[in-house]
Amino acid sequence: MFGIFGKKKETLLGVDISSSSVKLLELSKSGDKYRVESYAVEPLPANSVVEKNITDAEAVGEIVKKVVGKSRTGVRLASVAVAGSAVITKTIQMSANLSEQELEDQISVEADQYIPYPLDEVAIDFEVLGESETNSEQVDVLLAACRKENVELREDALEIGGLTTRVVDVEAYAIERAFTLLQSQVDDAEDELTVAIVDIGSTMTTLSVLADAKTIYTREQLFGGKQLTEEIQRRYGLSVEEAGLAKKQGGLPDDYEREVLEPFKEAVVQQVARSLQFFFSSSQYNEVDCVILAGGVASTPNIAELVQDKVGIQTTVANPFAEMTLGPKVNASALSNDAPSLMIACGLAMRSFD
Repeated sequence: MFGIFGKKKETLLGVDISSSSVKLLELSKSGDKYRVESYAVEPLPANSVVEKNITDAEAVGEIVKKVVGKSRTGVRLASVAVAGSAVITKTIQMSANLSEQELEDQISVEADQYIPYPLDEVAIDFEVLGESETNSEQVDVLLAACRKENVELREDALEIGGLTTRVVDVEAYAIERAFTLLQSQVDDAEDELTVAIVDIGSTMTTLSVLADAKTIYTREQLFGGKQLTEEIQRRYGLSVEEAGLAKKQGGLPDDYEREVLEPFKEAVVQQVARSLQFFFSSSQYNEVDCVILAGGVASTPNIAELVQDKVGIQTTVANPFAEMTLGPKVNASALSNDAPSLMIACGLAMRSFD
């Protein structure tokens, strides 16, 4: 059992290992109010993570060590996530009379009929969802399985960085958890909103659709901010590091906005529109109530307005920290800039309070 659904009461750092960076976040909570205690973001060496798969645990671990130092946190327990595409989930029915231990034993015996990999290669966890709608003597159980290698590489990287992994979550569930912080920003008269969260990272765009705050659809596409970095490199003869820095801090030639940034923004808008169309064509839905942009690319100026004009749906940029207070170690303007890319880290840090 690998801890997706375990109940934890310790303070956990949310550590998001993406394809381009490691993001660390520590939250505390008083009543129903959250506070950001510390956070840090550090870029990863090229190709140490490829399409969300760790290829060099040692290199990733060194960056984890850096973010821990940079954040000045005293916490050493962490929650980390695997990509949704690496996880198989299935809802199964089990007898309502079984204890948790009996459920675990039975699932261990029966899991091979639900999982297309040898059981010694997978990590499994489960959560009882409640009484089955079709049979009151049974409960619905959500089964989640992931290749052990995906879990162990993350645990290894965190250990090299000086952290102990307490929870291995799924990115989609982390986003769903962080969305609870955004509801007040998107709520209107309706309670049961259908919301599309488009997380545009460095190499991957993930669409998560939530109905009534529960994930009903996720899809990953190869597209991200790396394409803009590469175009800056190519056009202006810069290294990856220089291009990444120039993208964030400015100082590029006058033709940058018109010749490079505008076409990239148009590509982002097209990508969001295409992702939504794919969702509509493969589900019974033909609309969503709003679009929330997350990930590093969501910080691109005016991107929400451009998407809203294109798709005709209210579009906002994610800021899970809008109603949080900040601890003395946190730089408010840096956090504000990084906020859209910290949705997964935020959802992971919230595991402390499950």
